[in-house]
Formats: sequence, structure tokens, C-alpha cells
Amino acid sequence: MASNESPAHEEGLAPETSSPGPLTSNPHIDNIPAAALEAGDDTETDDGYSSGDAGSTTTSLSSSIRAHVWENGRRYNKFREGQYALPNDEGEQAREDMKHAMTLMLCNGALHFAPIGENPQNIIDLGTGTGIWALDMADKYPSALVEGIDLSPIQPLWVAPNTKFIVDDVEDSWTYPPNHFDLVHLRVLVAHIKDIPKLFEQSFKHIKPGGWLEIHDHENIPYCDDGSMPPDYAPKEMLLMVAEALASIGKDTTAILTADEKLLAAGFTNVTHRVFKLPVGPWPKGKPQKLLGLYWRTAIFDGLQGIAMGTFGRAKKWSPEEIEVYLVGVRKALMDPSIHTYWPYHIITAQKPLS
Repeated sequence: MASNESPAHEEGLAPETSSPGPLTSNPHIDNIPAAALEAGDDTETDDGYSSGDAGSTTTSLSSSIRAHVWENGRRYNKFREGQYALPNDEGEQAREDMKHAMTLMLCNGALHFAPIGENPQNIIDLGTGTGIWALDMADKYPSALVEGIDLSPIQPLWVAPNTKFIVDDVEDSWTYPPNHFDLVHLRVLVAHIKDIPKLFEQSFKHIKPGGWLEIHDHENIPYCDDGSMPPDYAPKEMLLMVAEALASIGKDTTAILTADEKLLAAGFTNVTHRVFKLPVGPWPKGKPQKLLGLYWRTAIFDGLQGIAMGTFGRAKKWSPEEIEVYLVGVRKALMDPSIHTYWPYHIITAQKPLS
């Protein structure tokens, strides 16, 4: 990939950009000054759950729904078993919370970019995971009821009064009233959704006129601008196989690249698309970017086994031993300080028209 110089910009919120489409050159990068992109040295409440109403597919936290499935030493969701490829055990939860801290650093501390005002009333987090974003939003906006939906019941039981967690599938029909939410939030979810147009259409129906949908997601592939990534780079080869495995069950790991057009088709306007850069490892010169790179490399490293077990173990029928042998080379390449890669991180906001 040819190296392009990043345009000048101010710190803080990134400027609006058009939809990038599949990347054929360095994307418009907004979070790292051009000088820092050069390689440097590498030395561095009440129970918040809801059972929903009788007509809802929302599932109460009975003993069965709280159950989990163990595969190859990792724990996965029992509800809608097999629909989500990553585990939900303590190791994965710690990784998710670390990614939340990393994302806040990437976004200069901002929990969201959509201009929802000072007193929103209803916010929902789709695929809430550990619930950490929802809890932070409930603290920031005491006026709002913040709900988090996930297939796994791994969120805290004791939460603030304005927080609620629900075990449900966001791809099912929603039972909320129309024109209800000030903000619908998705983070690292679109690659796990089978019917993205339906999800956007449901979101549009249930967002208030003037309300917002916000998507945060990274591309699931490394890029390199300085030629240091070899053609046979093991992490890239692994991620291409992961994409193939997920495609076999109807998931598209490149879905973030076509989200803009699907949002417009669903009726949204004022679609803005920002692209940030997540370095893999402490190769950039700038100290904040070094720390960001350490965060992201650790998040990838710690997630390798979980994603491999959940994709290669299911789709390719590899044994745990085969997976562990394969991951040796992936881990070694990931930790190579001479290879300077990054993952593009996309933030999209879209508004429902007032009329």
C-alpha cells in the first residue's frame, strides 16, 4: 500500500469525511499527526435486568438463560448458541473493558459523537457486552434511561436506577414504541449482524425524529504504509480465514465499509463518517500513539485464541491442539517490532429527520 501523508487537522473531534469504501490507499486519518505516524523506537443499584413483556422475545434471567456453553476451554453464550463467535468468559470481559478504555483514549475521552443534547431521555446500546459504555452513559446523563442489550448475561447485577440490561437478540423484532430513542449505539457489532438493512430500519423506526444512530467499528484487517508488512503476514492471513469462516454463517467482516449507503436507504440523513487509526504496537513516535498501539496490540493478542476457537473450531473443525499450534506463528508475527501495521477505526453518525 502506498504511503500517503495525513492531512493537517485539529486535535479532538475528527473532521467529517465521505464514506471511504474499500481501502486502496491510506484512509483519511484523523487522530494521529503525520509526524507521529512515522515509525519510532519500540521500547515501551437494583438488579438492572429486565424480563420484557409477555409478547417480547426478551428473555428473563432464569437459570437456563444464565447458563453458558463451554467449548475448548472457553465459555460462550447459551442463548442463541453459536450466533456470536467470541467467548464471554472473564478473560474476554477484561479484554472488552480494556478496549473501552482504549476507545476513550482514541476519541479524546468522548463517549459519543452524536449531538444528543444535555437531557436525552432514552438511549440503547446494542451488543452491550460488559455494559461499561452504558454505565458510563447513565452516569453522564442522569436524565436518560440507558438500556443495554446482549446475548450474554455478563453485565453487573447492581446498577444505577437509570440503567437496565436485557438478554435479547438485537436482530429480533423490537417491542419498543416508535419514535422512542434519542440515541441507538452500536460498537464493534456490524460484522456480527446477518441482516444489517433490517437492523438499520428497526433503529430508524424506534429513534425519535431528530434522534441519532451511532456506529463504532474497526476493519478486521491490518494495513501498512511503509512496506514493513510482509506479503505472508500471519495475522492478516488468519483474519482473512476468519472472514471466510464468518461468511459461511452469513456474517460480513467488511460490512462497516458499506454502512453509509445502507443508512441512507433506511431513511437516515446527516450521515458523517470519521476514520481513525489504531496502530498495532508501540511503533509510532508519539507517546500517546505508542500507548494506544500497546492497548490495541494487547487486545488483539488476548483475543486470538477466543476468535480462533469460535471460528476455526466451528467452521473448520480444527482441534484445540491444531489451533494452538497455528497461533504460535500468528503471535510471533504480531509481536515483531519491525512490522508497522494499523487497523482503521470507523465512527459513523446518522440522524432521523425531524419530519
